[in-house]
Amino acid sequence: MALTELEELKQGLKRQGYIADDNTAMILRLSVLMNKPVLIEGPAGAGKTELAKAWSQYLDRKLIRLQCYEGIDESKALYEWNYQKQLLYIQAQGSDMKKWSDMSKSIYTGEFLLERPLLKAISSEKACVLLIDEIDKSDEEFESFLLEILSDWQISIPETGTVTAASIPSVILTSNNTRNLSHALRRRCFYLYLDYPNEQRELDILRLYFPELKETLGRQAVAFVRRLRLEKLKKHPSISEVIDWVSVLSRMGIEELSDDVAVNTVNILLKYREDCQKIIEKVSQRDWFGGIHNP
Repeated sequence: MALTELEELKQGLKRQGYIADDNTAMILRLSVLMNKPVLIEGPAGAGKTELAKAWSQYLDRKLIRLQCYEGIDESKALYEWNYQKQLLYIQAQGSDMKKWSDMSKSIYTGEFLLERPLLKAISSEKACVLLIDEIDKSDEEFESFLLEILSDWQISIPETGTVTAASIPSVILTSNNTRNLSHALRRRCFYLYLDYPNEQRELDILRLYFPELKETLGRQAVAFVRRLRLEKLKKHPSISEVIDWVSVLSRMGIEELSDDVAVNTVNILLKYREDCQKIIEKVSQRDWFGGIHNP
């Protein structure tokens, strides 16, 4: 793949608000060329979901998102019949009700079908981006069911028959590593690991969102966040929380990060009381906070 093509893709993602490296751009491009899903792993808040959003905007495709959770099943991912609407329809027939074999042909049609994300994705005439978010939160049974869909690109609806994909979506699966995913799933996907950005890339992200950001404040902010992520916390600051924090600092007219400013705004970055207290204590130590002024 030509370097100019990768650079064009990176610039396209940047216009959508996402700064990607060469490896990320390469995997995304190959996934489209070969119709392969991409499995993206990494810590929560590292930008996995935002990458999927930027990718759909870059491709000019609709984003369809399936949010996984413990206990999710086929009905929540594929389809459900609108039983209330079916019942109203049957009641409306009244004395004109036909025999069941005829009635079933009327109530098991698209008019009564509630499409869920997976069915929407493969039914779309125009290829979309299908985001299967936090696949690690689902159970192994659902993962196995998902494998069949991603392999065959068709869905069997007992009442109506098989639905074959009208188009193949660009699929992105994300995982926060809360459980091990199967080898079978990994084998069917290209793999990408997204960690928190290094200081330079995070500074580039802030400059993208805040073109007028003062150089001193920007470097101090990313140095401070870097130190937070090195601490053992219940939840480290996500990229979006860093953007919120810098937005607040900019609106406050802050041009240089001080210990008082850090203490008074740390709860924008951290969302647990224990984490806030721990960092406030750290900030009071000169040897911990002092280096922030010379990142």
